[in-house]
Amino acid sequence: MFLNSYFAEQNGRYSFSREQASHFAKKVAGDFNPIHDADNKRFCVPGDLLFSVMLAKTGLSQKMRVEFAGMISDGIPLTIHTKSATDLSLVDEKGKEYLHVIRDGEITHNTNLIETVTKNYVQFSGMNFPHIMVPLMESEQVMINPARPLVIYESMELEFSRLDLDVPQVELTDSIIETDGKRGSVTLAFSFKEHGEVVGEGRKKMLMSGLKPYSQEDINDLVDRFNARKAAYLAS
Repeated sequence: MFLNSYFAEQNGRYSFSREQASHFAKKVAGDFNPIHDADNKRFCVPGDLLFSVMLAKTGLSQKMRVEFAGMISDGIPLTIHTKSATDLSLVDEKGKEYLHVIRDGEITHNTNLIETVTKNYVQFSGMNFPHIMVPLMESEQVMINPARPLVIYESMELEFSRLDLDVPQVELTDSIIETDGKRGSVTLAFSFKEHGEVVGEGRKKMLMSGLKPYSQEDINDLVDRFNARKAAYLAS
């Protein structure tokens, strides 16, 4: 399982070092959000890594809704709490919930399919900035704070028409931004396709805060810093 190098497991407890989480964000997701840097004071484990581990351990369901309940730092052991066959969550030792999954329909534990879905979805998810976010913010003439860029992953939904699949690929089908003062949300709709056939659909919702009036100069600087960080990592 390609995920094994990105988390530690001991007696059914899963934990993530800063280096593991940071490498997952950059190498797997292509996500260079500073909040996933190992030396960032506000560091948090990527939500997509929590989702990927949950998928690997509990299987891929035909229909899933995933809610991200809190930001988690390094070294905190999490366990899978099974409320029922259709209601699962990742919790810490005090019972605090960080990820909640409601699922329905057929379940597969096909390792190859789960890896394919995980990699393709996570790579798509990591493309949010700047490819999708910047045009959306420009359309509404608002932007995240370039000094403290923070976009929080709120929820994601998946629904497959069938699970006898080999290499489903993810494609963006729609993107929507909604704003209310200094707060806003972005919803991305996407599909899974295999051999030209749509075999699944999904939606991802992210929350933004501290919005300010759009500035092309500030956006250009933010994108330049993003590209520079990406280039430096890939060259290292």
